[in-house]
Amino acid sequence: MRAVRDAWRRRHNPLLRRTDRIEAWVGLATALLIALGAPSVGWFVGRAAHDALLQTVRAQLEQRHQVWVTVDRPVSRAPLDPDPETASHRDARLRVIGRWTGADGTAHVGRIPAPRPVEPGERFRIWTDDRGRVMPRPMDAGTAGTHAALAGLGTAVAAGGLIEGGRRLVVGHLMVRRFRGWDLAWERAGQDWGRADAGN
Repeated sequence: MRAVRDAWRRRHNPLLRRTDRIEAWVGLATALLIALGAPSVGWFVGRAAHDALLQTVRAQLEQRHQVWVTVDRPVSRAPLDPDPETASHRDARLRVIGRWTGADGTAHVGRIPAPRPVEPGERFRIWTDDRGRVMPRPMDAGTAGTHAALAGLGTAVAAGGLIEGGRRLVVGHLMVRRFRGWDLAWERAGQDWGRADAGN
């Protein structure tokens, strides 16, 4: 923004170079794009992500069902634990062999995680698909909103970074052009320009 302000203040100055004017316009365009464009892109991406995630939420709620599981027995701990420091007795108690009936009426038996320490005969609920296979809990609307907001925010930040990166590339190219112009002017002035005995 300083380049824009300086170029505006010196707009009638004959020493203002063409590259200075270009840099000022690029700076102004960058500021406007970062202030208005990046948030707009982030909002549109967040909105699209939210709509898509809400469709996923609806589909998961239609395809997944909560059923009751009856605990047969806890899963016995493996005799050789690869890392006894990290494994705990609690982890072994939270895996059980259970029986449940799927939404299609088929009976199932399998090893499943329990939400808390349970005893044989106790019941708890799990999520399954239409064929009775154990599935993760469906996403809820709040989680979908959080993911969409993060997607929009990330997109806005990335768009702002890309815009600023483009500005830096353009300004770098303008600096190279300035240095080349100064080199040419220096060559035209002659190698002895500025020396005390240059005119003799």
